[in-house]
Amino acid sequence: MDWSLTRRIVPELVDVLRSRVRIMQRIYLAQPIGRRALAIDLGLTERVLRAEVDFLKQQGLIVASPAGMALSEEGEDLLESLDEVVASLEGRTELSKALARVLGIERVIVVSGDSDRDGWVQNTLGHQAANFLQGELAQGDILAVAGGSTMAAIANMMPMRKQPFSVRVVPARGGLGEEVDLQANTVAAVLAERIGGTSMMLHIPDRVQQHTLEQLLTDPYVRERIPEIRRATIVAHGIGDALRMAERRQLTPEEIAILRQSGAVAEAFGYYFNEDGQPVYAMTTVGLQLADLDRMRLVLAVAGGHSKARAIAAAAKAYRINVLVTDEGAASEILSLASKETAKADSKS
Repeated sequence: MDWSLTRRIVPELVDVLRSRVRIMQRIYLAQPIGRRALAIDLGLTERVLRAEVDFLKQQGLIVASPAGMALSEEGEDLLESLDEVVASLEGRTELSKALARVLGIERVIVVSGDSDRDGWVQNTLGHQAANFLQGELAQGDILAVAGGSTMAAIANMMPMRKQPFSVRVVPARGGLGEEVDLQANTVAAVLAERIGGTSMMLHIPDRVQQHTLEQLLTDPYVRERIPEIRRATIVAHGIGDALRMAERRQLTPEEIAILRQSGAVAEAFGYYFNEDGQPVYAMTTVGLQLADLDRMRLVLAVAGGHSKARAIAAAAKAYRINVLVTDEGAASEILSLASKETAKADSKS
């Protein structure tokens, strides 16, 4: 449908649709949520919000309780159905296509907002990635998941499946020593519970010394788990900014100096990449290796925020990514950087 024509005839129709979908999205991401908190989140007065909420209640799309508002089952179904419509209205469909061409990725999903500016966008990334995964998972799959706040959002936003589903969820790597809720073990356990599958734990550090790794690989506990992780058929992971991840992993000043000198901009699976996608540093880690991705059926990357633009672009050059879920902030910045690179190359020729 050509929404530009609709906007010319009944512009208020398009605006009302976007406004009400936006309200439903925020409720879904934060439910249960009170009206005052929702009004602040949306930047609306309570009077304006009350009128919209009352309408949505009358339509049976919102249910209220002492704890706050939530979407009804019908509301959740409708919100999912309207996602592509709203993406088209907001220009995100074309943005996704343009980004897919620039990055050479089969499919790109762009959500509204910028994770660097609005905290709720991360839950939107998680929601979209969870819905995508739900449609892709098949009986017998082994799903490997990384840790981090974005991966935790995927687990928390994954719809609860009522029937058992023979999918195994495993941590892609050991722990980073961060908050328990953000560790790959926790993400795997929560995801497995929600999709009706089973999970496996890997209670070892993400990074170890070479001699420690050699010892670990002789341990029966590790020898049993590592092969299963490396047999994963699907992996869901984030893409990190190189220097930020180096700080999180507590790399030494000497190692950080190496990353700076080599122009590292991205990190994934313990590998650090420059803007050309070339690995410039690798950690001694336990878990998935970069070469394992080639054997997988699906590689899903989820990352957003304009500050991640260079990291995402570098990762797309470094290894195969089948599907990327990102936000408008990152997408616009990546396309802007690509345009500048093209102009620079044209000026030299």
